Amino acid sequence: MRDQDFHALHRGTDRLLLLLNCWDAGSALMMQSLGAPAVATSSAAVAWAQGYGDGDQLPVARLLDCVRAIARRLTAPLSVDIEGGYSDDPAAVGETVAALIGAGAVGINIEDGRAEPALLCRKIEQARAAAERAGVRLFINARCDVYLKGLAPPEQRVAESLRRAALYRAAGADGFFAAGARAPDEIAALVAGTPLPLNVLALAGVPPAAELARLGVRRLSAGSGIAESVYARIAELGCDFLREGDGAALSRQALPYGELNALMSG
Repeated sequence: MRDQDFHALHRGTDRLLLLLNCWDAGSALMMQSLGAPAVATSSAAVAWAQGYGDGDQLPVARLLDCVRAIARRLTAPLSVDIEGGYSDDPAAVGETVAALIGAGAVGINIEDGRAEPALLCRKIEQARAAAERAGVRLFINARCDVYLKGLAPPEQRVAESLRRAALYRAAGADGFFAAGARAPDEIAALVAGTPLPLNVLALAGVPPAAELARLGVRRLSAGSGIAESVYARIAELGCDFLREGDGAALSRQALPYGELNALMSG
């Protein structure tokens, strides 16, 4: 049922799915406790938490271990960001998706990057086939990197993104992620140009959630932003402690030990 629930969160014209992106079981439980209707991983944040860089550097086995740990405790639907599937071989991507479904994922986010869109189409087809074999209605969110990676001149970004959206939809995608889109008029054009629910990334300059909902956006992802802020806080606290050794400073904005331990022990 979680797969059906996750699909339902993308339907309707009066709602916007605000999707928090976690990196391990603890962060996923914290996000769920805040009332998040679903939780997604951030590929960058998961890689960093495992001591790897973003960009297909994380071993798939480590990703699967992370997803299993998250799914063991999570009751909300879980979507997993798999970059480009960690392989250029569509069949291998299908095997990875099958393993992720077995680990508890009901959604994936998969990106085209700088490769030709045809390659992502083949990966989506393999992911869909893997989901059908597993009897899971996997939500496949196809991320288009036209904006993030500057793959088209500014005046052609909308048209190129929509061209890819049509290809990805035909291949079996359920959602379209125009990561990096910021301008309201371009976002509105993207919404109007594809029947797929549109996902945007929460970046500086992106309209607030209420305006995005009015424009027709169905999903807003935090991406790696929360993890980036957490690491900044770790660096700040660590530097202060190394300089001053002041334990009181560590407690000023901290969750109480008992509250945090109870959340993880429940």
